[in-house]
Amino acid sequence: MNRQDIIDYCLSLKETFIDYPFSEDFDSAAMKHTKNKKWFALIMNVKGKLYVNVKTDPAYSDIVRNAYSYVIPAYHMNKEHWNTIIIEKDTDEGIVKDLINQSYELTKPNLRGKK
Repeated sequence: MNRQDIIDYCLSLKETFIDYPFSEDFDSAAMKHTKNKKWFALIMNVKGKLYVNVKTDPAYSDIVRNAYSYVIPAYHMNKEHWNTIIIEKDTDEGIVKDLINQSYELTKPNLRGKK
C-alpha cells in the first residue's frame, strides 16, 4: 500500500473526510468522521517512512505490536490507545485495513438515543 491507497481506503468508509490539521504541513493527513470530527487515522511521513497512526483497544495493542514488527507504540500520540503502522514492502495490507477498521469503529459517533 502507498499513501494514496490508504487515503482512498479510509475515504471508502462511511461518512469520512480528509483534513490537513497542521499548518504548513500538507503531507500529514488526518482521516476523520464527518459527524464528530474525530480522527481514526493519521497518515504521516516520518524520517522518509510512511506512518499510519490508528486507535486500538488497549487490550489488543500489545498483541498486535508483538505479532507484527511494523506495528509500534504510536508516534506522538497516546501509546496506550494508539499504534503506528510503518508501511513498508512487507506490511500486510489486510492487517492495515483491519487496524484502520478497528480505529474507525472505536472513534465513530455514538448515536444511541439520538433521533
